[in-house]
Amino acid sequence: MTPLLRLSSRPIGRSLLRGSCHRPHIVSSICKSEDVMDTHQTFHNGIRPSSSFSSWTIHNSAVACPSRPLSTTTSSSSSSSSTDQPPNYTLLSHDSPEVLELINHHARKPQTSASLQTLMKTGRGEFLHKMAKQMPSDSTGGGYASVEMFPEESEATPLVLLQVASFLRRELPIRLAHRIQDLQRVPMLQDMASVRQVKDLYTTSFLEILSMSKHPLTREGQFEWERQFASILENIYERHGSVLVQMARGAFELRAAIRKGVLLGGDDDGCDDGAKTLSNVELTSSRNSVEFELMESTHAFLDRFYISRIGIRVLIGQYLSLRQPPVENYVGIICSKTSPYEIVKRAIDDAAFMCTRKYGDAPEVIITGRLDMTFPYVPTHLHYIMLELLKNSMRATVEYHGVDADYPPIKVVIADGSDNEDVIVKVSDEGGGIPRSNMKRIWSYLFTTADPEIQEGMVALNENVDHSIDSPLAGLGYGLPISRSYARYFGGDLSIMSMEGHGTDCFVYLTRLGNTREPLPI
Repeated sequence: MTPLLRLSSRPIGRSLLRGSCHRPHIVSSICKSEDVMDTHQTFHNGIRPSSSFSSWTIHNSAVACPSRPLSTTTSSSSSSSSTDQPPNYTLLSHDSPEVLELINHHARKPQTSASLQTLMKTGRGEFLHKMAKQMPSDSTGGGYASVEMFPEESEATPLVLLQVASFLRRELPIRLAHRIQDLQRVPMLQDMASVRQVKDLYTTSFLEILSMSKHPLTREGQFEWERQFASILENIYERHGSVLVQMARGAFELRAAIRKGVLLGGDDDGCDDGAKTLSNVELTSSRNSVEFELMESTHAFLDRFYISRIGIRVLIGQYLSLRQPPVENYVGIICSKTSPYEIVKRAIDDAAFMCTRKYGDAPEVIITGRLDMTFPYVPTHLHYIMLELLKNSMRATVEYHGVDADYPPIKVVIADGSDNEDVIVKVSDEGGGIPRSNMKRIWSYLFTTADPEIQEGMVALNENVDHSIDSPLAGLGYGLPISRSYARYFGGDLSIMSMEGHGTDCFVYLTRLGNTREPLPI
């Protein structure tokens, strides 16, 4: 008999991802972003899987690895004396020829994709033997090859952190350079003040990483370098937390400009006072039919940007989380025993809290299927997806049937089998469905039925409110397209089927094996 659990969605408080799969140290937001990239690595919207990264190795330098036990006690003086310090690129103007050449140089390099399995194996130290081929033994005849690693250890060793940091020192400038160029070239959106601010933010982070020296040759210098690099990435991770809302603000500005009939811009100093326009060309009489939600080129850019942002934050978040004390069943931000059932329960609690705050009540949710199943995944990603789907279903159900009605339950089915390639979660509601003419728009950024004043208020904030239960039940309109990007990042997908006048079925596909590479934008 199929297991069945009934959950009352009457909230008892704000829940967090807790239990065996709660990693409190790093929350991977979007964060944090596409068109279909399935396990066959299909090409869509200029997105393709990049070169495979099956072993993270130390680039552009040699590492001396002594045979005696590793010590993490270092002195900064040894670090500075054993390496050549690169120029401080952060002192350069972002528009200088030197910076533009640096961006172009790194953007010509291919990005290196990673899979969920690769992230886990690297965090466990299973690829450290790849470093041994590059590194000479020390004078005692020991060398790196004599250091044994235990893949089942949950705590990252200093060498693992050094290996990951070295990869990020090489990879992150390449990824940032690709996105900086994309921000410079996207039609119309590039001229919005908020988007220019994001470009400056990415350029600052790009130059900060390049200004970090390559790790030195001495053992003490290596691990001091790693700690300094971690400090830089911690600042970047925090500083980029508001990028989602900043880009939403830029898209909001663009849509407002289009609907007014004039592409409004800003002065050369970046202050958008409305006194100047980027173009005096009035849109034609058919401009009222030009909808932002249907501008394919802009949305292709936003898909590329957000999938890349998810990737950057996953890599940085994984590295920073590896530096924290170990948590059971976790390798960085990845839980090896993620329970969809537990994640769905937390999402129900959070969605019900938001719905009850708005309407005074919330529909019941029934969960059936494989309630005992676990698989490796990033719990925060799955929670974001499920929270978005459940809060949409609750809102639709309450508004369709009326605040004082007896609501039909929302049904969640978790499907999995030993021969299945995917873990599948279905969310079904009877909230009246979606008109067929709006089905394409639900994947559009800033398409939302929320109160325009609420939406305008949200984009006025400079914080990542879209990822919080403190945000309105309906807000930026980014929820569905970004949820789909989260699902697609590790090879899954999100699809929606709707019957107008009845309800909507949402299907979340998550790859069980975790061996699909990132769909990195070109």
